[in-house]
Amino acid sequence: MSIVHIGIDLAKNVFAVHGVNEAGKPELVRPSVARAKLHELIASLPPCTVAMEACSGGHHWARLFAAHGHTVRLIAPKFVAPYRMGGARGKNDAADAAAICEAVQRPSMRFVPMKSIDQQARLMVHRARQGFVEARTACINRVRGLLTELGTVLPLKAATVRREAAGAALEELPGWANTVVGDLLSELHRLDERIAQYDQHILAIEHAKQLMRLSGVGPTTATAILAMIGNGHEFRCGASSRPGWA
Repeated sequence: MSIVHIGIDLAKNVFAVHGVNEAGKPELVRPSVARAKLHELIASLPPCTVAMEACSGGHHWARLFAAHGHTVRLIAPKFVAPYRMGGARGKNDAADAAAICEAVQRPSMRFVPMKSIDQQARLMVHRARQGFVEARTACINRVRGLLTELGTVLPLKAATVRREAAGAALEELPGWANTVVGDLLSELHRLDERIAQYDQHILAIEHAKQLMRLSGVGPTTATAILAMIGNGHEFRCGASSRPGWA
């Protein structure tokens, strides 16, 4: 009997593979497959259904395996957990691969659409921008915290912190305090420029213009939707009635 379903537990360096035949009997059980050997192993098999969790690297491997004629299914980790033998106590790479193989066979299982390289690249723009926004917020809070230690309490509003910390408050700070706060304000200005640059990147993503026609949907939201779920063609209902998904 040939292999019809394969579950792969993705990892950094060593992967676990669990394949079953039409009767559900294990035909391919590899608890330890080196990263460099995984592609070769799956490519050597006749076309079958290959399942993985939708985690880091999942979409990359999905594209590679699909190129060899396999039907690839990505599953959210929370939907795999109920099929793991022994529950949380039985968690290991081999058990996870077997659970993924079992989960993909369930008729009611929901899958994550495979992302293209272009989708992932657009998503990177949003993730990088969000990281810069979080860094800017942390920088502002650091300035407020340090000034509070010296008796200068600034409100939460970012614009006020920028204005007052860069004005009289900075000039009155002694020695190293002046240097530190000045450097933090310079970093804050750099982050402002970087975020503005990424806002322009988002505006340059052409495919979001249809979604931006919808009320309340701006460029950031539109491009984030496209990066996360594509144009909606993967969904069986609802797409045709929404102009943004066409």
